[in-house]
Amino acid sequence: MSESTLLFQWSTWTLLLSVLAVAATAVFSYIAYRRSGFRTSFLILETLRVLLVAGAVILLNQPEWIERFRPNSKPVVMILGDRSGSMATRDVLPAGNTAGNSGSSPLTRSDAVTPWLDPKAWESLKERFEVVLKTIDADPATGGSDLHAPLDKAIQDYPELRAVVMLSDGDWNSGPPPVQAAMKMRLEQIPILSAAVGSPTRLPDLELLSLDVPTFGIAGKTVRIPFTVESSLPREQTMTATVKISDGTVIEQPVRIQPMGRTSDAFIWKPTSTGDFTVTLTIPKHGEETIADNNELTAPIAIREEKLKVLVVESLPRWEYRYLRNALSRDPGVEVDCLLFHPGLSKVGGGNKDYIKGFPESLDQLAQYDVVFLGDVGVGDNQLTPEQCRLLKGLVEQQASGLVFMPGMQGRQLTLADTELEALYPVIMDPTQPGGWGSRTPSHFELTELGRRSLLTKLADTEEDNSQVWENLPGFQWYAPSIRAKAGSEVLAVHQDVSNQYGRVPLLATRTFGNGKVLYMGTDGAWRWRKGVEDLYHYRFWGQVVRWMAYQRNMAKGAAMRLYYSPEQPQVNQTLTFNANVMESSGEPLSKGNVSVRVISPSGKTQNVQLSALGGDWGAFSGPFTPTESGQHRLVLRCAETKDSLEATLFVQGGALEKIGKPSRPEVMEELARVTSGQSLRLDQLEDAVKRLAALPEQPEKIRRVQLWSHPAIAGTLILGMAVFWIGRKWAGLV
Repeated sequence: MSESTLLFQWSTWTLLLSVLAVAATAVFSYIAYRRSGFRTSFLILETLRVLLVAGAVILLNQPEWIERFRPNSKPVVMILGDRSGSMATRDVLPAGNTAGNSGSSPLTRSDAVTPWLDPKAWESLKERFEVVLKTIDADPATGGSDLHAPLDKAIQDYPELRAVVMLSDGDWNSGPPPVQAAMKMRLEQIPILSAAVGSPTRLPDLELLSLDVPTFGIAGKTVRIPFTVESSLPREQTMTATVKISDGTVIEQPVRIQPMGRTSDAFIWKPTSTGDFTVTLTIPKHGEETIADNNELTAPIAIREEKLKVLVVESLPRWEYRYLRNALSRDPGVEVDCLLFHPGLSKVGGGNKDYIKGFPESLDQLAQYDVVFLGDVGVGDNQLTPEQCRLLKGLVEQQASGLVFMPGMQGRQLTLADTELEALYPVIMDPTQPGGWGSRTPSHFELTELGRRSLLTKLADTEEDNSQVWENLPGFQWYAPSIRAKAGSEVLAVHQDVSNQYGRVPLLATRTFGNGKVLYMGTDGAWRWRKGVEDLYHYRFWGQVVRWMAYQRNMAKGAAMRLYYSPEQPQVNQTLTFNANVMESSGEPLSKGNVSVRVISPSGKTQNVQLSALGGDWGAFSGPFTPTESGQHRLVLRCAETKDSLEATLFVQGGALEKIGKPSRPEVMEELARVTSGQSLRLDQLEDAVKRLAALPEQPEKIRRVQLWSHPAIAGTLILGMAVFWIGRKWAGLV
């Protein structure tokens, strides 16, 4: 129902002034009309003059149009009960206390909310209110809990909404913050009576958070698989983790799990055959655990034979080069090409089958190399050219290849500072000491904290044995003049004794550049590691370097296409980047084209991700993708121009956003009540909630005020009238 009235805000002076103005205008208009000989045109003009003045003095008294709206239906009280996944947590005692305070068997959070969703509980309110019972279900798009959407929808769907009773654990992980909807309710004077459900502390539990299985491994080579366990138990636990491979292999490994925190560890597996396998990691259930279905994770891995292509570029055949070449050429998974410049020699011998006569001349020839080693070589006659340095930079940045810097006593690599390769260098070199530093007594590496955890420096199976191996390695008697690591580089090993104003001198450092990886080896004494043990450590180290650098580039490759992505083990709702390299039928990189990745999720949903060309000469394309489902996804890379396609897989970790066992968030529920001037309740205060709603005052009427004296339409009408009056005067010959 609605009522409308016209109200004037006049005073004695405005009323007196209005009467005098209208009267004076009427007298003046009559005189003018009489002087015109009572012409009809003058009568119309003077009448318009009087009306305009009358309209102006009416506005002087500030007229307002007031509409009052009274509700013609019952006000609405909405009861919202959370039924999302986290509400299946069993941590509520029948009396509403948290689990652990009594010997009673706890209820699930959903069961504790059930009495509040019974229509009979609100029977006494139905005479005054319309009671609407609603549940908050999981978001169909993300599977998460959205507390904002039901509150916002309640405002839109029920104009007569008077109050909301909300029962939830406060755990939201989808949609905008619920307090935004609460702010709207505050403006509409709609209070929220909130009740937090569940224990604010986590239940005793051991949870396998992640199992970071690589996308692929190499038959006959060890695969390191990290995992993370989160514990909410109050004491440290030592358990035996069990790994089962689908080929029947079983690996058992003791794990010390830290209390109330996360523990990261890894196990080693050496596959003996190729094929597609699944890896299942299980930790046993502890006696104090309340949730046992999160103690196991499974992930796929492909084991295949691999032939990596490596290019070694050197100026002179020093000892480090000779033993490196032998280590790579004897590796069955590596195909090596060697290029010796021999600067200063007019005639160079032919060498054996591993040697090539010159630097790769075309992009397609250079793009075949997974890793490039640059020895004591620089820019100059019979060495690299600035253009070749530019191509090497593009190979790393856009083709995801690896580059190893191995400076030598000749100091030729310092000339690379004036080329585009300078941006890739992991350390800053001292230009005043190009020949480096030597000594008669051997020096040794010292691993940093990053180095002790790195796969590259793992020369033994356990961390303790690995540190012992590095301490006992034969020393080096020369090191390059590095000053400090660049920002963004990771230092794996430093000089055991020598330091400068920046700290210990870095000897082994890595960094990521574009899509590829870069390694700096600051000594030429790794060949000495063969002393007394032959190829045990020397071959293992360089084999790990090559495979680490070439890993991402070889995730999925075909004759004319490559596909790789980062991060390698994405989580649900974590954005990853697809990177692709596409070649034309002639073998040259495709500079522009329609390249896309078709993603088929485990549920069968299909999404097409269009990749954008990165420019340059390397046929590089890139595009973002955010998975919303866990499990194995099928990928199909397509290029419209070349008609080529490449199939691959993507494994996404993580389960549903809503997890059982997480602590409740009472602070969220209290904030909703506080913002809307409502009240925070306990689960055993159902009767208090009914009384509070029954005591709500009658819903106030809504008033709509239109200020006519300042309304643009009224002002426009007056201006139009004055324009007509002026035109009429000119038409009558008065102007």
